[in-house]
Amino acid sequence: MNQDLTRITFGVLFIGATLIACFWILGPFLPAIVWASTLVIASFPLMERVQKALWNIRPLAVAVMTVALLLVFVVPFWLAIGTIVEHTSQLIGFVKGLETFRLPAAPDWLTTLPVIGEKANEMWESAADMGLRDLGPQLVPYAGRVTNWFVAEVGSLGLVFVQFLLTVVLAGIMYTHGEASAALVVRFGRRLAGERGVAAVELAGKAIRGVALAVVVTAVVQCVIGGAALALAGVPFASILTAVMFMMCVAQIGPTPVLLPATIWLYAAGRTGAGTFLLIAMIVVISLDNLLRPVLIKKGADLPILLILAGVIGGLLSFGLVGIFLGPAVLAVSYTLLQTWMVDDRT
Repeated sequence: MNQDLTRITFGVLFIGATLIACFWILGPFLPAIVWASTLVIASFPLMERVQKALWNIRPLAVAVMTVALLLVFVVPFWLAIGTIVEHTSQLIGFVKGLETFRLPAAPDWLTTLPVIGEKANEMWESAADMGLRDLGPQLVPYAGRVTNWFVAEVGSLGLVFVQFLLTVVLAGIMYTHGEASAALVVRFGRRLAGERGVAAVELAGKAIRGVALAVVVTAVVQCVIGGAALALAGVPFASILTAVMFMMCVAQIGPTPVLLPATIWLYAAGRTGAGTFLLIAMIVVISLDNLLRPVLIKKGADLPILLILAGVIGGLLSFGLVGIFLGPAVLAVSYTLLQTWMVDDRT
């Protein structure tokens, strides 16, 4: 008995040490592996349809999907990050310029607003009297810290490009061997927990697919509409603001921190028509969070929308950008296993 216990203990320690060593060695590649897996899981049904349209030639379909990933996923992210990093000094300079900015007189239509007209006019006059002399010096250090933190997080553009390129290469390999990889994961789930393990694996894939499509597609649509509105309204640094808006939409913060200040700035500058146009565009863009994203999430996994959103936000705060996809998958699997356990009649 003691010999068996010793053998089991050393066996478990050896397996644990081997797993730790594997993760240690693969550490530099884990972000690319996770991103590639997420992209392949989300888009593999599309790849199968592309393969059927291309005479069932897998290499040709893989080439088409790889190029599509470059254009739809890698290029927008790289351009957004590159635009923000390259214009950090301009962003800090813009915030410094707020120290001398002064609001003009309140527009006449502001006082005519029902219920809130007088209060809004008082707040406008108070802000105009104070200007931004008190707010500007407080924002400058934070602007520097935020931009420096962002640059430190993304590193050099060359490194970011290498990571994205590695992600696309790994995705191409996974596309080529997609069925074999899926069968391996399903076999692992069955070996671990029988049919429940298989169901958990399938649900995790559906959750990742739904969230990936919802997050990326919604962010792209919001940024196309919001960026076009910024440019048409004549807002300065429209390209930079669009890049910031794209990152905020992907991070589930939303476009409001970009579009609302721009709208207020247009009204403050006396450009009422452009401000009203951007205000309407902002309402449309913000509403996509409640219209488009839930529909896309439900297409992937039929789970409570609150559970999915909690997984998106919690995963982002816990694991960074990759957590947007990992969080919902973990919560979806846990929720389903708990539901199955509670309805199980066996004692």
